[in-house]
Amino acid sequence: MDQETFSALRDTVRRFVAERLVPNEDRLETDDAVPDEIIAEMRELGLFGLSIPEEYGGLGLSMSEEAEVIYELGRTALAYRSVIGTTVGIGSQGIVIDGTEVQKRTWLPQLASGEKMASFALTEPGAGSDAASIKTKATKDGDVYRLNGTKRYITNAPRAGMFTVMARSEPDVPGAGGISAFIVPAGTKGMSFGKPDKKMGQKGTITCDVIFEDAVVPAENIIGGVPGRGFKTAMKVLDRGRIHLSALATGMSQRLLEEQLRYATEREQFGQKIGEFQLVQALIADSRVDGYASKTMVADVARRFDAGEPVSADVACTKYFTSEAVGRVADRTVQIFGGAGYMAEYKAERFYRDVRLLRIYEGTSQIQQLIIAKALLRGAGLRL
Repeated sequence: MDQETFSALRDTVRRFVAERLVPNEDRLETDDAVPDEIIAEMRELGLFGLSIPEEYGGLGLSMSEEAEVIYELGRTALAYRSVIGTTVGIGSQGIVIDGTEVQKRTWLPQLASGEKMASFALTEPGAGSDAASIKTKATKDGDVYRLNGTKRYITNAPRAGMFTVMARSEPDVPGAGGISAFIVPAGTKGMSFGKPDKKMGQKGTITCDVIFEDAVVPAENIIGGVPGRGFKTAMKVLDRGRIHLSALATGMSQRLLEEQLRYATEREQFGQKIGEFQLVQALIADSRVDGYASKTMVADVARRFDAGEPVSADVACTKYFTSEAVGRVADRTVQIFGGAGYMAEYKAERFYRDVRLLRIYEGTSQIQQLIIAKALLRGAGLRL
């Protein structure tokens, strides 16, 4: 996208956040739902197609451009971004990267327009960070597969029009090599949903179990048409997804800093604004450092990702740092607000709860540490 067009898009999203999303944050929290009219406006803005190539109806943004847009969306309640997140990210990118041409032309235009949302179904009751241990089975039966198993914490499941489902299709192949990625349309007979999950934060996001009981899926719905490559497909989309989440965390760090500054310049104690106290200034300064470092890391790794450099270890560094950093900034925000920061009527406690999840999904902080350390040790000659 040329710079002028992209700048117009980014500025439009910035105004959308300020004029439509932020004013509806309290409504979202109270109703535990993103308003339907907001979702419709997201479709009109093309936000569901950020990462889908133009030839399939999307905007075809580079990673650097996507990161800038997600940074803007990060400056409001994280549930808004969650509405588009699985479609922009892991729900569609497996098809973009490894799908057959028929699969791309069938599904990507519907996803790009927001006509259908995508969900990604990998996590199970017994498989999270150890994704290769999934138990959901896909049993071949002629030219179809029968899926049986339960997926857990699946974002946007009740909204989704299609699911990318990881299932063990090759019973004789242990570990990651026996897993295939299936495109499963919503409404497939034998697929059902559990009750919506009650979560610590991120009101307005929807997650629940997805249950497969002899759900019949055509063999042609295996992404790429080749069984046993599902785990490899999932790993290919992780770098982009983790940069995306890093940009989200960075945007929220900026929003929290703005909340700190507003409160510090309004609240008075001992006859002066609390921002005049040096210990409060230290909390604000540390938050700015975390936010600035986060933004710099995201910009650097996104640029190198776009250039085709091998950046997985540095993506892990970025996801690890930014998600931990926003947690620190959120904690300082509560501290600056004092007792008010613990009260539901203010945004500090809400965002404090919301950002906690960023250190968990798409690879916990501990998984990122392992990726970083192993890359360095292999480079030093250690066999791992």
